[in-house]
Amino acid sequence: MLYCKFASEFGPQYAVVEERDGEPWATAWMPPPEEDLRVRLAAAVFQPRPLSALKLLPPVAPSKIVCIGRNYADHAAELGNELPKEPLLFLKAPSSLIGPGDPIVLTPLSQRVDFEGELGVVIGKTCRNIGPDEDVFQYIRGYVCVNDVTARDLQKKDGQWTRGKGFDTFCPVGPLVTDELDFARPIGVTTRLNGVVKQHGTTADLIFSIATILRYITAAMTLHPGDLIPTGTPAGVGPMQAGDVVEVEVEGIGILRNPVQAG
Repeated sequence: MLYCKFASEFGPQYAVVEERDGEPWATAWMPPPEEDLRVRLAAAVFQPRPLSALKLLPPVAPSKIVCIGRNYADHAAELGNELPKEPLLFLKAPSSLIGPGDPIVLTPLSQRVDFEGELGVVIGKTCRNIGPDEDVFQYIRGYVCVNDVTARDLQKKDGQWTRGKGFDTFCPVGPLVTDELDFARPIGVTTRLNGVVKQHGTTADLIFSIATILRYITAAMTLHPGDLIPTGTPAGVGPMQAGDVVEVEVEGIGILRNPVQAG
């Protein structure tokens, strides 16, 4: 199933996404985690419509965003870092979330703000201490495109990554969530800047698999429905300038496109 989240007169709403005549449409209302009167009214009046007619929102509402650093060997090498011996965790602020089409706003505090295209995992069921023999994928709601925008100079200056990765607008996510990816074959992750391919890798290049990542994270903290796990970025990260357009494409999900503007 594919789904999106969009702005409506009743507040943010979720909808199933299906193709009609070669174009993606929101075809059926989906209940959000919490129901109220406005939600029931929205369900009663929902009308199918093309996604092009909707203002899409980030299709996740995480309590936390738990990222994996240096999970592609070529990316670790391009920044001069050793390969991690175990998953390297860091957090992005939920307040950094923006949706498809929303502008990435550069901060005047940084001289270099980079794109980092990633496959994101969306948690669907509360999990803690996932065992070695448990099916990790039962806890996953779906997968989404993520841009882990990073103020590279501040990341290096600070020695830890909270500020460099936590500015408002530094976590574009979307446009859709899907549970239909087939990991029996590599899933491509591509980033384009102004139409030019800058990054390309596949899930076969991950140092730590999705199962390993989720077991490692849940040994330390509880994951709740809606939590977001970006799984790492391939080589080719680079700076963005005001006026640029950056696109993150994950095979089988779609294209997350955001303009860049000065702060």
